[in-house]
Parts: sequence; C-alpha cells; structure tokens
Amino acid sequence: MPKKIGLTEAISIGIGGMVGGGIFAVLGLAVSLAKGGTPLAFLFAGIIALLTAYSYAKLSKKYPKNGGTVYFVHQQFGDGVFGGGINNLLWLSYIVMLALYASAFGSYAQQLIHLTGNKNTDIHIFQSAIICTALVVNYLSIKLVGEIESVSVFIKLIILLGFVGIGFYGFSLHPENLQQLNPSHWESPLRLLTGGMVIFVAYEGFELIANSISDLKNREQNTEKAYFGAVGFVVLLYILIAIVTIGSLPFNQIATAKDYVLAKTAEPLLGNIGFTMMAITAMISTFSAINATVLGSSRVNYNIAKDNELPHYFCHQFWGKPVGLIITAILSLILVNTFNLESISTAGSAGFLFIFAIVNYIGTKKHNLLHSKKWIHTTGFLLCSLAFLALITQQFSQNKTGVIISLSIILGCFIMEFLYKKTVSNKS
Repeated sequence: MPKKIGLTEAISIGIGGMVGGGIFAVLGLAVSLAKGGTPLAFLFAGIIALLTAYSYAKLSKKYPKNGGTVYFVHQQFGDGVFGGGINNLLWLSYIVMLALYASAFGSYAQQLIHLTGNKNTDIHIFQSAIICTALVVNYLSIKLVGEIESVSVFIKLIILLGFVGIGFYGFSLHPENLQQLNPSHWESPLRLLTGGMVIFVAYEGFELIANSISDLKNREQNTEKAYFGAVGFVVLLYILIAIVTIGSLPFNQIATAKDYVLAKTAEPLLGNIGFTMMAITAMISTFSAINATVLGSSRVNYNIAKDNELPHYFCHQFWGKPVGLIITAILSLILVNTFNLESISTAGSAGFLFIFAIVNYIGTKKHNLLHSKKWIHTTGFLLCSLAFLALITQQFSQNKTGVIISLSIILGCFIMEFLYKKTVSNKS
C-alpha cells in the first residue's frame, strides 16, 4: 500500500510546483509589460488559476488517478486525435517549462560566475549544463529528485518570505518608494491583462496535485483545500513579491536586470550579500524545478505513448529509464538555446492556458457527474480562452517569434497526432 499523504503535504506539492523557477524567470518580464500594475497582473492570472483549480479539484475527486490531466482528457474525449493532441501539448508544454527554468538558471548563475568573459556564452553554457545535470540526477535516482525538491521548497519559501518581510520593513522607513505603484504608473488594462497572461506559467504547477490525489488522506474533505490552499497562498506571495520589487527598484533598473530581477531587488535591501543570497536561491529553486519537470514530463510522455497517442517507441527504455527522459532533455536544450526568455514564456503560458481551458470545459460538460457548479467551470473556460486570445493578439505586435512558436506547438501537436493515428490505422 502506498503511503498516504496529509493535507499539508498535498498543499506543499502544489506550492512547490508553482514556486519553482517561474517567479524567478518571469517577474522582470511582468514588470516590463505592466509597470506599476504588476501586482494586478499577478492577481488577474491568479484568479484564472483559482477558477481552474476548482475544475481540477472536482475532477480529481471523481477521477483520483495518477494520470491527472491526461486521465481527465481521456474521460471526455477518449483516445482520438483531439484528446491525443491535448495530451501531446501537455508534454511539449512541460518541455517549454524546462527551457524557461533553465533560462532563468543561466541568467542568475552568470551574475555570480564568469567563465568566458562573454555574458551570452556563459548563459548558454550554464543553461545547457543544468539540463544535462538534471538528466543525470534523474538517471541516478528518482528518490534523489524528490529529496532535492523537498529541501528546495523549504529553502526558497523561507528566503522569499524573509525577502517580503524585509521589503515591507524598508517601506516603513521610506514610504516614498511606493510611488511607482501609483495608478499613474500602470499600463493600459489590455497590457495589464497581457502581462498577467505572459507570466501565467508561474502558476501552472498546481496541476501536479492531481497526480497525488489517489494517496491523499480524507480525499473528500481535503481535495478542494489542497488546491485552494496552494493556489491562494501563491497568489498572495506573488503579489507581495511584485509590490516589494516595484517599491525597491526604479523601472529602468528592473528593465536592465530583467532576467535576474529578484537578486537585483535584494541588493538595495541587503547589499551584495542579499544579491548573492537571492541569486543562489534562484539557482537552487530552478534546479529543483528542472529536476522535477524532467521526471514529470517523461512520465507524461510514457503514459500517452502507452495509451497509443505517441509511437510505442516512447515506452522503450534507455539505460533503465523511459527513452522519453532523454528526448525531453534534448528538446528542451534545443529550445532554450534557440529562443529568448519572452518567447519561451509566451509559448509556455499559451500552452497551459489552452490546456486549462480544455480542463474547465470538461468540468462544464461533466458538472452533474461532479456535483459541481457549472457556472464556475464555464467562467474558467471563458476566461482561459479570452486570456489565450488576448495573449496571442497583443504579443503578435511585439513578439511575433513567441506567437509563432506558441501556435506552431499547438497546431503541431494535433497534426502529429492525426498523422500518427492515420499511420497506425493504415498498418492495421
């Protein structure tokens, strides 16, 4: 019998999944888009995450399977082209997240260690090396991956909460620093919404709770508490971090240090020690997120291949582990060394907004079976869909590469699934 996990552990899984590398990677990007309205942008994204968490909670209680999102999609759409395309998109979205975390690791590491004298070269070396290191760790021991994640969650939460506390203490001494949060420094409502959607990847990790629901004690009472406890805590944490960041640094400094802004924010508060401590925290956090995502994405890859939505080759093993492990790492290496942070973040957010829209739609269709409120599922579906469209529309004018990557990944998943199903059908 597997060991049962308690409510606190389930909430920790969700928090660990969200406060992974996302906030370290995308905070500077969010401020560049929303300026003083960044806390509101995080709130917009958080509301969508909370609505989607409702759908996940209801579906998890009805279908407490380790497959999580993959299993929910199967229950509604079967194993046809559409269901297979969605599940393939989930796998590729994990790969995008890997690239995002590795990009953040590279930027923070380069601030502490100079290898070649060329900033961009150093970043590419660090972000490639950390993916390869995570791949080796996953091959050595799955248990080690879990231990790294457990220690990392504790370290990063303690330091981030301390960062927020010190930041607010600084405001009590220098209240004038809060002027940048004045509505006169906010961007337009559309830019605020888009800022929230580009950084939506910072919230996607709560769906990892679905993979642990089958082992949750008192599942009927604790499922909703696990999802809402994790997402609610992280929404509040992100808003507070955004407030401290905007109140501590001028916008031009945030723009200059966009890729490592949390470390830069700690500098006025704690000096060089603060900068170094936050940079190391970011590296620990992103490394643990990469480790966990390599493992999670390879499992998704294996499960969808087993369900005949990818070639059965992906069920084969390479050095005692599913071959999807090394394929996932190779694809993320290509992605992180080809595109910039904003394009990767846009692609990740677009992929998960699309997936979460589908999960909310499933909740809408099954609300009678789930004994849930249809209007909440429907609102989540509509907001995810509108946010996806707003993200694609707004980003197209200033980040065509990100939009092209996003749409290519989504369309490519369905085309790949169609061709695979057709090939299998012709062989039979």
